[in-house]
Amino acid sequence: MSEKTITRAQLSEAIYQEVGLSRNESADLLEAVLNELSGALARGESVKISSFGSFSVRAKGQRVGRNPKTGEEVPILPRRVLVFRPSQLLKKKINEGPVSSAKAGL
Repeated sequence: MSEKTITRAQLSEAIYQEVGLSRNESADLLEAVLNELSGALARGESVKISSFGSFSVRAKGQRVGRNPKTGEEVPILPRRVLVFRPSQLLKKKINEGPVSSAKAGL
């Protein structure tokens, strides 16, 4: 299964093609949006993008884990994790999308 990754350069190019800004302005716009998103999440705020989904930060408490090789108990320190919840529209679009070779059993 080949996985494709969309890069910042590709997103910037898409903005350039769709909006008609210059390539530099498109790159600056993308950076501004990404900086605003990451800044809000770093402050613990939720970010909701209509028809796409919402990002939030969740605090996880300390817990005990086990080393799978030795079975030894290891403390897992408290941390904050990023959570993404897709919108119903995005879920629908993904489920109606083209069938990949993995789904088709090829």
